[in-house]
Amino acid sequence: MPLYKTITVNPTTKVLIWKIEESFETLSEGINLTPPCRQRVDGMKSDLHRRGFMSVRHLMAVEGYVDADLYYDANGKPHLTDGKHISITHSFIFSAIIISDMEVGIDIEMQRPKIIRIAHKFTPIEEYRTLANDDAIMRKLTMVWGAKESLYKSFASPGVSFLQHIYVDDFALEDMASVAIVSYEDKTAQYKVWFLEFEGFTCAYALISEENQR
Repeated sequence: MPLYKTITVNPTTKVLIWKIEESFETLSEGINLTPPCRQRVDGMKSDLHRRGFMSVRHLMAVEGYVDADLYYDANGKPHLTDGKHISITHSFIFSAIIISDMEVGIDIEMQRPKIIRIAHKFTPIEEYRTLANDDAIMRKLTMVWGAKESLYKSFASPGVSFLQHIYVDDFALEDMASVAIVSYEDKTAQYKVWFLEFEGFTCAYALISEENQR
């Protein structure tokens, strides 16, 4: 079972990462899907997406959950039936979940140079142009994109713009953490964000500040 990494963020928040090395058939063993989820996975054309979908169910099982414990709201945001918060991501050969008593978000991205070409679409230029080389720029932009993606998932309000409504405070690459704010219409939420790099991928996971939970 390739449980790649487990991170205990705090006593009620945990990140679990899976490296997807098994076939879809192997990943399907021991996993009982609800009829809607079975229909969903059977309709996926990409074998990688199907394997990612099933690997997430194995991550849930590590924490004692089955597929029937997961449901989605009208905005497509996942929830757990016991009231805990969950966020889900998968990218190529990695998948991950974060489970917490508080609002959370998670994202995994492959580090790719093309992110430099589209950076202006999701973050102000001054936030990355001061870095020394393209490799550092790519790494930081991937972190910023992952942070914004994780907040977008957590905030879950249609119409939120990465560029206009989600702000990630500037940070040094060696810090591997930042704070971020989502402000949209009459709602504002602040988060703490952490980063993890491994095998050419970046994981960003966010936890809402306690003040926003009151």
